[in-house]
Amino acid sequence: MKIIDSVRSTVRRYGLLPAGSRVAVALSGGADSVALLYLLREIAEEEAFQVAGVAHLNHLLRGADADADERFCRECASKLDLPIDVERIDVAALAPTLQASIEHAAHVARYEFYERAATRLNATHVAVAHTKDDQAETFLLRLLRGAGPRGLGGMHPRAGVVVRPLIETSRAAVRAFVAEGRLEFREDASNHDLTIPRNRIRHELLPLVERSYAPGIVDALDRAAAIAREDAEYLDGAAGDAAARLISRTRAGVELDADALLREPPAMARRVIRLAQRAVAGAHFVGFDAVEAVLRFVVSKSTGQLDLPGHRVNRRGNRLVLTTSRGREKPLPAADFSYPLDIPGWVKVPEAACTISADMNTVPFGRVAKEVWRLTGRGDEAVLEAGRLAGPLLVRNRRPGDRFRPLGLEGRKKLQDLFVDAKTDRAEREITPVIVDRTGQIVWVAGHGLAEAFRVTETTRDVVILKRVPI
Repeated sequence: MKIIDSVRSTVRRYGLLPAGSRVAVALSGGADSVALLYLLREIAEEEAFQVAGVAHLNHLLRGADADADERFCRECASKLDLPIDVERIDVAALAPTLQASIEHAAHVARYEFYERAATRLNATHVAVAHTKDDQAETFLLRLLRGAGPRGLGGMHPRAGVVVRPLIETSRAAVRAFVAEGRLEFREDASNHDLTIPRNRIRHELLPLVERSYAPGIVDALDRAAAIAREDAEYLDGAAGDAAARLISRTRAGVELDADALLREPPAMARRVIRLAQRAVAGAHFVGFDAVEAVLRFVVSKSTGQLDLPGHRVNRRGNRLVLTTSRGREKPLPAADFSYPLDIPGWVKVPEAACTISADMNTVPFGRVAKEVWRLTGRGDEAVLEAGRLAGPLLVRNRRPGDRFRPLGLEGRKKLQDLFVDAKTDRAEREITPVIVDRTGQIVWVAGHGLAEAFRVTETTRDVVILKRVPI
């Protein structure tokens, strides 16, 4: 398919530029944006839209090169007899005010500029030059960061005033169009800076995968992004319907029916929680960790308080109450719990949504314990020296002044400091099971560490195995 047909097909399939619309082309000076400008001019008359002008943002990041890019874009617009809208923003100075990387600050600056440029050029849309290859890079970047379907969906063909007519066109096809038309463009040296994650994916990871594992990987990732995007759009729509049933607006914020929320599939429950959080968190970003913290809070039935970016979560009966937070307040104290645990035996801990079990075992003859079990105690299992343990045990939550010596560390440590160092959210600290022996010594902090006093050695013959199992 010729590139002109590919672009026309994308414009029609997604309704990017309906008849009568006016589009401003975001022109960086690079090959892709130059090609986009010429391609849209070629199909404008047939598709009954108008190229309203050119928009260029000078990020002031590359000194004389950035100024040369700006001059090039002005000359390009003049040659095509198009108006141009230019802004100069010191992105390096903006980044600290946003508490963001320079790359993210540049992204924010660009998209805010597009809105302003569209207004000044009397444009209904702003076209940007992202290609199919850019989509593949975005998919991998987000995959490596642990994104879900919404993030893996990558860049949408249309997002607000922004449209992406090249999103189904390969970068190779775009460059071939530029070469065939002998179009002038600017090379951005920063595109080869391998300290930037996207560039490492572009120049190292994708070529490696293409060469050694999956020829045609860009097309495969483009398909994966499209599937993820469509799945996310469907689930988000269904979540909107569920949110209408489960979320109630109040004068102070919003409330959620916790029991009804737990009856929803996890994929739906997470989306409903996110919608509730976004309603009260203002401009604060609500990411996966914040959503998971609330989901754990619901499951745990904690009566404490959960502080998250821009908002706070409390429980009143079977209702979750989410309110806007302007700062961190002292959380409400959680109800203490305490359950005896025999060896062998197990106990249910509803506050922490788990069971804790204790079993006896013997190290096989001719072997040492570290060859049989993982001994760190930082997961859901801990293996202890049985001879040093004074049973029965007690499973409880933390108490003021709790201290112990974690495995491998010199000196004793407050549990409060252990949780802070591990970045454990405040509600989870109140429900984390702490196992102590008959003398009151802390034996294991579930998921965080085993006490040095109960270390298994090469001479250990009998062990006690503690396990935490979610319910």
